[in-house]
Amino acid sequence: MKERKDDYLNRRKHLENKNGEELKKYFYELSEKVVSELVDLGHDYTSKSIERSVLLRMGFSSIEAKSIVDILGDNDLLRKGAGHCVYKVSLIKKKPIRLSGTEIAAGNHIEFLKKEFKIYE
Repeated sequence: MKERKDDYLNRRKHLENKNGEELKKYFYELSEKVVSELVDLGHDYTSKSIERSVLLRMGFSSIEAKSIVDILGDNDLLRKGAGHCVYKVSLIKKKPIRLSGTEIAAGNHIEFLKKEFKIYE
């Protein structure tokens, strides 16, 4: 078996003089850097499967979720989030979530959402 060349002792030198509280603070700083990049990616990128998954968790069937995602995708609204679109219609139009989603699937509220999200063709 080959001996592993471990550089742990060299890599940890900058941590040697830190106490427990300082190590904890440093850990959270590094965690924040990693997570903030993931959050940024989440704001900029999505996919139809992710958006369908969100809608499934909101109580829609897979067929309903597919219909909602397809129509939002066709109208450049998917990047705003399918769940967000359904929620926005529900909140502003004062309708139940389920009704808002099925109405979007039927092609309703598209112009309203484009206006709300300032999407101009």
